[in-house]
Formats: sequence, C-alpha cells, structure tokens
Amino acid sequence: MKKVLLLVTAVFVTVFSFAQDAADKINQANEALKAQDYVKAFSLYDDAMKNIGDVQVDASINFNIGFAAFKSDNLEGAIKYFDKAIEAGTNVSKSHEYKALAYNEKKDYANAVASFEQAIATATEDIDELNYNAGIAAFRGKLNEKAVGLFGKAYELGYKAESSIFYKAVALKGLNKDDEYKAALEEGNAKFPDDDKISKALAAVYVSEANALYKDGAAIISAANEKVNAGTLKTDDAAYTAQVEKANVEFKAAIEILEKAKALDATNKNVQTLLDACKAVL
Repeated sequence: MKKVLLLVTAVFVTVFSFAQDAADKINQANEALKAQDYVKAFSLYDDAMKNIGDVQVDASINFNIGFAAFKSDNLEGAIKYFDKAIEAGTNVSKSHEYKALAYNEKKDYANAVASFEQAIATATEDIDELNYNAGIAAFRGKLNEKAVGLFGKAYELGYKAESSIFYKAVALKGLNKDDEYKAALEEGNAKFPDDDKISKALAAVYVSEANALYKDGAAIISAANEKVNAGTLKTDDAAYTAQVEKANVEFKAAIEILEKAKALDATNKNVQTLLDACKAVL
C-alpha cells in the first residue's frame, strides 16, 4: 500500500510540473506575440497546448496561436488553430478570414473562397472588403462564376469600385459571356471615365467589333469582284453598285465604332490601321 501511495504522489507531481510548464510557456508566448516574434510565439504556444494539463485558458488563445502561425508562414498550423477557434466559437469571422488567407498563400483557391464566404456570412463589419478579397481568390483560381458574384457585390458596396467592376468584367469574359463583358466595361467606363484599364479594355472590344464589320464589308466587295472577273457582272451594273453600297454600310459602321475606340485609347495601333483601311475603300 505504501508503494502505491508513493506512485500516485509521483504522478500528481508530474502532472503539476507539466501544467506549470505549460502556463509558463503560454506567458512567454504572449510576450513573444506582443514583440511580434511570431515563430517563437507559435513554438511556445504549440508546446504548451500539447501539455496543457489542468491549466485553464481562454478559448481565444486558439486564435492567437493561429495568428502567430500565419505570421510565421506556418500555414498548416494556422489552419489547425483557426479551426479550433471556430469550433470554440471565438473570433469566428476573423478565423475564417485568416484561414482564407492561409489557403490563398497555399494557392488552394477553392478552399480560400469557401473560407472567405464563411467569413462574410459571420462578419458584422468590413463585408465589402471581404467580398473583394474573396473575388480575387476566385479570380486567381479561375472560379469565374464565383468571381462575378463576389466582385459584383463589392462593386455594389462601393469597395474599390473601379477594380471590382473591371475584374467582374474579366471574369465574365472568362465565362465567354461577351455581351455581359462589354456591358460591364461600358458601365465601368461611364462611371469611371479616367480609369485606364477599363477604357483600354473597352477600346479593344470596339476594335474587335469594327474589325468584324470591316471583314464583312470586304467579303461583300470580294464576292462582287469575283463575279466581275468571271464575266457575270460588270462594275457599272446596278447589282454591282448595290453590293458596293451594302459593303459601305459595314465600313461606315466600323468607322463609327473605331472613333469611339480611338477616344478611349489613342495608343491602340489597330484603331488607326482599321480606320485607314475603311476610309480607303469608301
């Protein structure tokens, strides 16, 4: 009986020793965190939590550990402890946000977007910024449907509106929604006429449209000339003149669009090339 009693006493002493050591490490980790020595802070916190014993700690410590891990580029550690913070119901929105940032660093954009969406769902502030950052993650991961919605919401909330409408437009283009792409750029240009990236992108759209009109006009003239060369049509025939007038409608429409493109982006060399080509055949 005496030997058993000694063994029990030894066990209690060991547990107390571990608990005291954990408490000391947590205090040291708190000081390291304040000093922005994140590597040291995480190491101390992590060691302490493995041997926490009966030490009572606030659930918010999990967020602190996750933050220290994130700041020291320990992304797996960050995700692990932010999950613990979320499970404990402390700093939930911020934990989801930092999880998203960690996944973003890992280039795991699908999980980054999912975490951002959880942050948005539980946030009470900065929802506009969260939507924008989630949009960036979706855009990087080619999750274009998500990007369109997220940038659209950021734009509605007025957060980095110029960039939000531009990236929404580019995501629409990625979905091959060319008409919606153009509409978004036109909306952005109307609201932010001095935004260079929007005006250049819209000018390029107009050049593409004008080029298609020019090709249509050129095809009409070419077909008519083939008939002339084949001897089935003369250049002074009414039918030939009608084809020329039909082609000219296309060329004039192209010029009208190109003038809009030129006003948006005078540096676009294709604008002047096409203008010259259209005017040469009129």
